[in-house]
Amino acid sequence: MPEPVQKTVSAFAKKPKTQVAEEGATVVFETETEKPDAKVRWQCNTKDLVSDDKYVIKADGNKHSLTIQEVTKEDGTAYAVIAGGSKVKFDLKVKEKEVMEEVKLELKEKRNIQFYESLIVNSLLPEEAQGGAGDPAASDPAATYTEAPVKAPTPAETPAAADTTPAAPQPGANIQAHDTPGFDESQAPDTKTDLTGLFTEKPQSGEVTVGENIHFVAKVNAASLLKKPTIKWFKGKWMDLASKSGKNLQLKELYDRNSKVYTFEMQIIAAKPSFAGAYRCEVSSRDKFDSCNFDITVHEARAVEGFDIRAAFRRTSMDGSEEAGELDFSALLKKRDSCFKGSPGHRASKSQVKSEPDEDVWEILQKAPASEYEKIAFQYGITDLRGMLKRLKKMKKEEKKSEVFLKKLDPAYQVEKGHKMKLCIDVANEDVDVKWLKNGQEIQSTGSKYIFESVGNKRYLTINHCSLSDDATYTCVVGDEKCTTELFVKEPPVTITSNLEDQMVMKGERVELECEVSEEGATVKWEKDGVELTRDESFKYRFKKDGRKHVLIINEATKEDCGHYTVKTNGGESMAELMVSEKELEVYQNIADLTVKAKDEAVFKCEVSDETVKGIWYKNGVEVKADARTHITHIGRIHKLTIDDVKPEDQGDYTFVPEGYAFNLSAKLNFLEVKIDYVPRQDPPKIHLDCMGHTADSTIMVVAGNKLRLDVPITGDPAPTVVWTKGEKVMTEGDGRLHVESTKGHCIFTIEGADKQDEGLYSVIVRNPAGEDKADINVKVVDAPDPPSAPRILSVGEDSCVVQWDPPKSDGGNPIIGYVMERKKKKSYRWMRLNFDPYTDTTYEAKRMIEGVEYEMRVYAVNAIGMSCHSAASQPFIPVAPTSEPVGLCVDDISDTTISLKWRTPEHLGSSELDGYGVEYCKEGSDEWVPAFEGLTERTSVIIRDLPTGEKMQFRVRAYNMAGPSAPTSLAQAVTIHEIMQKPKIWIPRNLRQTLIKKVEETINLVIPFQGKPRPVITWSKDGEPLNPKQVSVRNSDTDTILFIRKSERKDSGKYEVKLQIENVEDTASISIQIVDLPGSPEKLKIMDVWGFNVALEWKPPKDNGNCEITGYMVQKADKKTMEWYTVYELYRRTNCVVADLIMGNEYIFRIYAVNMVGLSLEPCFSADSAYIQKTGFEYKPPTYKEHDFSEAPKFTHPLVSRSVIAGYNATLSCSVRGIPKPKVTWYKNKMDISNEAKYRMFSKQGVLTLEIRKPCSFDGGVYMCKAVNASGEDVVECKLEIRPQITKEEKDKQMNKAD
Repeated sequence: MPEPVQKTVSAFAKKPKTQVAEEGATVVFETETEKPDAKVRWQCNTKDLVSDDKYVIKADGNKHSLTIQEVTKEDGTAYAVIAGGSKVKFDLKVKEKEVMEEVKLELKEKRNIQFYESLIVNSLLPEEAQGGAGDPAASDPAATYTEAPVKAPTPAETPAAADTTPAAPQPGANIQAHDTPGFDESQAPDTKTDLTGLFTEKPQSGEVTVGENIHFVAKVNAASLLKKPTIKWFKGKWMDLASKSGKNLQLKELYDRNSKVYTFEMQIIAAKPSFAGAYRCEVSSRDKFDSCNFDITVHEARAVEGFDIRAAFRRTSMDGSEEAGELDFSALLKKRDSCFKGSPGHRASKSQVKSEPDEDVWEILQKAPASEYEKIAFQYGITDLRGMLKRLKKMKKEEKKSEVFLKKLDPAYQVEKGHKMKLCIDVANEDVDVKWLKNGQEIQSTGSKYIFESVGNKRYLTINHCSLSDDATYTCVVGDEKCTTELFVKEPPVTITSNLEDQMVMKGERVELECEVSEEGATVKWEKDGVELTRDESFKYRFKKDGRKHVLIINEATKEDCGHYTVKTNGGESMAELMVSEKELEVYQNIADLTVKAKDEAVFKCEVSDETVKGIWYKNGVEVKADARTHITHIGRIHKLTIDDVKPEDQGDYTFVPEGYAFNLSAKLNFLEVKIDYVPRQDPPKIHLDCMGHTADSTIMVVAGNKLRLDVPITGDPAPTVVWTKGEKVMTEGDGRLHVESTKGHCIFTIEGADKQDEGLYSVIVRNPAGEDKADINVKVVDAPDPPSAPRILSVGEDSCVVQWDPPKSDGGNPIIGYVMERKKKKSYRWMRLNFDPYTDTTYEAKRMIEGVEYEMRVYAVNAIGMSCHSAASQPFIPVAPTSEPVGLCVDDISDTTISLKWRTPEHLGSSELDGYGVEYCKEGSDEWVPAFEGLTERTSVIIRDLPTGEKMQFRVRAYNMAGPSAPTSLAQAVTIHEIMQKPKIWIPRNLRQTLIKKVEETINLVIPFQGKPRPVITWSKDGEPLNPKQVSVRNSDTDTILFIRKSERKDSGKYEVKLQIENVEDTASISIQIVDLPGSPEKLKIMDVWGFNVALEWKPPKDNGNCEITGYMVQKADKKTMEWYTVYELYRRTNCVVADLIMGNEYIFRIYAVNMVGLSLEPCFSADSAYIQKTGFEYKPPTYKEHDFSEAPKFTHPLVSRSVIAGYNATLSCSVRGIPKPKVTWYKNKMDISNEAKYRMFSKQGVLTLEIRKPCSFDGGVYMCKAVNASGEDVVECKLEIRPQITKEEKDKQMNKAD
């Protein structure tokens, strides 16, 4: 057999402990080493300390000490002491002076009570709420407490900082290694989750006393969220608290419209010990997520006077029902003396009873024999002895503390997929080797997936890039000992990192809707208007994946493809709108008529909105073909037909027809024939123009940016000189844009890139010796208009908004023919056009928007020249509709001046939060509605006061959200403000319909509800007489009356009557109250007879029965030698009894207690004389026996059986042997001892011996022998093992073929 692993011995015999000290105090840490000559080093934050004024280091033999003078806040840190290869870490906690007194007072209580409470709470809680009950620290009392002082928590501190009791880990929780004292944060497991940080205020850990309330608040800023956040509260890992909402748990949600902050509240009412543990709050909104953890610590309430042990068996219901709620047994963990502290007997004999030191009942039970359990239970008031014995049995079976592991793995860890996880253990021996297993298989160090580290006595396993395959059980093995943990890999939800964009396309175009998700290879679902899209036979939709990008492709979009498209993942969704429009070609520039002369150039030019549109030119209905003189060009949106060297046959009607559109553009080419006639040489100049003057018909218009070319025909002989003027200014070619050219018969004036400054009246003057001529040409430069003003949002609806804007300051010289609107989502970059035909008005209603999504609008102005630049974007807005009207408006109550109304929330709330309700009223016949109160109310009920008595009034309610008020809901008819008479009626609670029994000094608080209007006159009496106001208090309200007695007495017993009276109508009810007390002592206890081992007793009942029936008597006996009292009968009904089984030779005295429903009488009744049990005259001599020799030589009762096994599969050999004493077993192979070989494993259980051969090969065949030896002899059994080789698939096929 393998030798056991040698366990490392610590160099310290006594280790320093963590301490708590006040500021300014002196702290001494002491330690003792095993060897007196050991060298000791003290460290603070891993830095060595030397003796100076602050630190005093002393060494005396094997005793060493570190003294820290005048402790400050900076000294509160981690310390360590090192001797040889051992290192012990400890902490110094520096506290403020005012909290130290509370620490000293509460430390003792906390150590005594906390362990017992945890046992009962853990036994009652479900597994998911116990928080890792399997942790050794949770079940070992020694591991539950430290010897260091415990600081009393202050309100500003969290429980984690105040409580030194290590909390048991939650199943599956991400337990951080750096939570352990002395753990280096740089080596902590990297298990943090990257969150988006939605919380502006997180719930903080808190402490509460049993029975009190505690409140937690979480706040989320929704200014950047597109959707209302969703919150979930959890206890432990999986318990959703939404389903537990009720009397002890309330969840609330508020919204502030001004700050756009959501406030989520969780309130725990009447806390119980089982509520303690770890909690988690999660918030999500579409693709955003955040969470935070917090703890609740529940402290046991201090014992108060008048403790009643029966109260521990009462149910926890708060509604007064005896059958409701759950049983709470935690109060049973009190010592018996505390149960009687509040009784009158205890107060009476307080000076006579000595205070006993606190004793550990668990320690007493562990050491006591089983026969003493009942006696201990009686002595210490244990009522659940059976449950405590079960727990004690488990405690005895617990393994001893490991000496190999100083710190084991936590039960569970959690890590996000793709993150890094670091597992850490502390071993006692720094030189020991460890093995890491995953699901029982050893982990090999291959690549960078697993990294093994050894730093001092710490061993680390780092798992990089965790995936779902790493979700497994991990084990660290050191010798024969091991520790195990579970790693949970949490797969983060797939979120959408790049949203879909709204698109507008033309019919027949290809559409690609693209989004990007957070993880490659993720599965997404596409929907159109809520219906999932799939690949059909027509291949209408195609789905494309490219890494994290997902694309929906629609080939040749049609009008049926319009709608809202949604892509969904398990972590969010994104929506976009697709609009498909028919192709409508816009003509930006039409072709114009031309008049040209021979040999000149004629250019027909037009501009359309679509660059891809082609067209055909026609002349007089015949298609024009390109040749040497005719050129057809298409550049972008511009189409040109150019004819060089114009001839008379080129004259005609020219037409441009766009392909695919049912319209054309036409113009006429006029040929100007120049006739040369003989003229005298002196011919005065003449200007030949048809458009001359200042009329609209004579104005030449040019688009800004285009070329202005004035070609003026002139005649004259000799050739005249030409002068161009604008106003008084002569136009010359000084500017690079201006060109003046004169040819025979023409003068040409050209301006490149005309702008608004070039507009005006131009004059051309021609002169020669024969005279002069002048002509005026009016030029107007037109342009696209200026952009309109930023649009204003007048109102919003469920899927629409009304927008308005101001016209542009300049129309560009041409009248505005309309406007074009565009919109986009706030977080998008794609603008979508809302109309294609110019819209003439300056107010527009945009529709087909998504409710709850933020949008922006902008506008273009359009004139005959073109479109302006876009305006500035409007303020962001969210389409939202008012809620539907409230429902169920009715009158709840009415009086002479007030009315109470109630209603239910609207059936449709929409995507916006409900801000509140407004209530209005008016007199019947009037339409002047008056608000019932200022502002809005969030409640669905309201009381309106100060109304005129006897007036008929009408009431209505509106619901308000950010879109405004809803439609009102009104009462069916007007209501007269007048109180309605209601007969008085008393409603006696069910528990008061029988006699109410209370103990002396208990509080009586009777709440009797009733009805009746107007308010009735209430009268109380007891046994027909008025109540004593000094003893009994009565409080009345509109709906109930309360009878209150602070400390009840016996004289308060009786029949109480309450009477309600309204005018001549009355109602009465009676309640019987019985005040009970402890009974008096029995009387005249006598010993009637003594015979054998029996004594006959007789007594009389007590004179005072405590105002209730005597339920029995407790009879006790005591030997005069020891005077220890033992109970003979506990609830004996008669007044006489026989005490049997007395011990002869002893003298006994007896006492009797009377028992009623309250308890035992204060004083017993003692017997006047004693009873002596006579001895008999013979002496018993026990017989002698000869001891039998049970020894037996080993003998195999079942031999080994020869076997034939296949190589590679584990094989076992079994036999059975008997022998006394137990024989020593040795296994041999071919007569060689194989006990210490790792290939073989030997088992022995109840005489059955098993040899396991791990994955045998051909060399493992042979003769195996098992030998059993003890002091009486030996026996041997053997067998033969044959190893058959494995048959491969090819060999098997060959054998099959041969067989065939």
